[in-house]
Amino acid sequence: MLEKNKKILTEAAELFDLPADVVAGLPHVEVMGNRQFYMEHHKGIMSYSGETIDINGDHMMIRVRGKNLELTSMTGEALRIRGEITQVEWVE
Repeated sequence: MLEKNKKILTEAAELFDLPADVVAGLPHVEVMGNRQFYMEHHKGIMSYSGETIDINGDHMMIRVRGKNLELTSMTGEALRIRGEITQVEWVE
């Protein structure tokens, strides 16, 4: 069943000329230098401090580490973190 779903999503992405990860609703992450982190398709914040922010990415957790981390914006679709980012990890 999982393979069939992957095939359908891949075909839909090709048909509409869209990236397959966007069609599948997978997390989209951007890091700008070591000062900003942006993520789309999150499922909420799991823990938050000035040194570590854990984000639910549905099938994985994304951990942002650094100093003076601050969640500057968050909607149901996207979030933005500012601070001195030293590490971004994907944890299954």
